[in-house]
Amino acid sequence: MDVTKKTEGEYAVIALDGEIDLHCSPQVRDEILGELNQDKPVLVDLFAVSYIDSSGIASLVEGFQLAKSKNLDFALVAVSDAVMQVLQLARLDKVFPIHPTAQDAANA
Repeated sequence: MDVTKKTEGEYAVIALDGEIDLHCSPQVRDEILGELNQDKPVLVDLFAVSYIDSSGIASLVEGFQLAKSKNLDFALVAVSDAVMQVLQLARLDKVFPIHPTAQDAANA
């Protein structure tokens, strides 16, 4: 799994690439929480994620909860089909704000 960070307006955009599993989900968690702890709203780009397990989903949920507690925006963008299937199965597609692009999320 690879992580790329960039800024889109006031948002920290964390782009993930590859498989997110028990082995690499702590890195995902650290990246997301690190930005939120600097009081930056976060967009997680999941376009290039081919697989995500429950530990990866837990990292996203933890980020969402921290953002909510800090009154910061948190959204998923460009969600791949593989990730969307897992989100739908867990009914989290109704919980997370999901946008087609980072620009759409920033404008929302």
